[in-house]
Amino acid sequence: MTIEPDSSNSEINQEDELETGGSDHLLLTEGLEKKQISGQSAFNTNMIKGTAFLVESNSSLQTAITPRILLFTSLAIATTIISIVINNSFLGILGTLATLALSLFILFPWLRNVIQEWFSPQDRNVFVGLIGVIVGIIGLFRFTNLGSGLLRWGRRVNWDASGTLAEWFGALGQIAIAIIAVYVAWRQYVISKDLTIQQNLLTVQQNIITQQQTIDSYFQGVSDLVLDEEGLLEDWPQERAIAEGRTAAIFSSVDGSGKAKILRFLSRSKLLSPLQRDRRLGRAILDGSGGYAEDRLEGVRVIDLGVMLAGADLADNDLRWTDLSEANLIRANLSNCDLVKANLSRTILYDANLTNADLNGVRLFYGLPEQASPRSRTEPPNYETGEHTGAVVENADFTNAQRMSESTRYYCCTWCGEKTRRTIPGGCEGIPNKLGR
Repeated sequence: MTIEPDSSNSEINQEDELETGGSDHLLLTEGLEKKQISGQSAFNTNMIKGTAFLVESNSSLQTAITPRILLFTSLAIATTIISIVINNSFLGILGTLATLALSLFILFPWLRNVIQEWFSPQDRNVFVGLIGVIVGIIGLFRFTNLGSGLLRWGRRVNWDASGTLAEWFGALGQIAIAIIAVYVAWRQYVISKDLTIQQNLLTVQQNIITQQQTIDSYFQGVSDLVLDEEGLLEDWPQERAIAEGRTAAIFSSVDGSGKAKILRFLSRSKLLSPLQRDRRLGRAILDGSGGYAEDRLEGVRVIDLGVMLAGADLADNDLRWTDLSEANLIRANLSNCDLVKANLSRTILYDANLTNADLNGVRLFYGLPEQASPRSRTEPPNYETGEHTGAVVENADFTNAQRMSESTRYYCCTWCGEKTRRTIPGGCEGIPNKLGR
């Protein structure tokens, strides 16, 4: 009975042999690659060393050649001078050519650096191109029949008759020069005009910035003047006088928008409203809700506008919620103003311009419109019935006034006069004219 060899063992042995052979092959391949890499690196190192040696030898050669060139140039110069002294033409020509060649050889690097520094490649190309064009034109006239043809044509021309034509061309040239001069003058005018416009715009912007700085300084100054250290209102008579003086001064130095900003600040700060005062020190009385109590009949304002705004131009500005009561706005320009909720009771609007103004919620009087009447110089106002609490609207212009309420329209028609009644939107038909004129 024969025993067969184990097939599994033989397969394992074959796999081991294959793995051993594969590993040997990998080791052999890696060794060859390392040898190739080391050989290439050695070759590169030798090449670098050779290049460095060539550079060093070249620099040393240049260093050695430079004194020789100077020596040869000096000898050539001496030869030229000697030939001039002894009057030897042959020796002089040789010395001159040698001197010129060696000198150019010495100066060539410097000239090359100068050209590269002062002239860009494009400039050099243009220069060479121009030289080529000039030489080409000269050659064209020299080696073709173009030059002789021009000469023959010139002999046939009657230059005496052409003199008149030349005069005509001269006149045309003068006309062209005059036209160019006019064009240059016109361009100068346009440029100067543009510069003037830009300077004016810059001046306007600077004025706006300066005005805003002035207004901010005024706000801070008034606040420091009428407030104590605790932030409470403390306006003694002299302080009120100084505040009014500063306000009158700044109104005369700002435009309409600046005046509107100041009025909004003073109104929202309650500095234009009549405040209730105690009977001993004259200090403002708090109303118990975080503000100061108003007293329209006997109150004292921190700043009384008086006639500061008489004839003022406040057109196209925002005057919402401003307190202009009892102010003198005679002949003031309030056109296109936003007067929503503005208080104009007892305000003098005689001959004022209110065209296109927004009068929504504006107060011109207190009480009922049927009983209200304009302010009086002799009679005190009655804020319950409305007598003598109204604004003076005689000769005012209400053309195209916006959102005028019925009560406001009734009061204006009653006390504005015949001239103003024709400008009130909606007309005044059926409303009596109590002014009588």
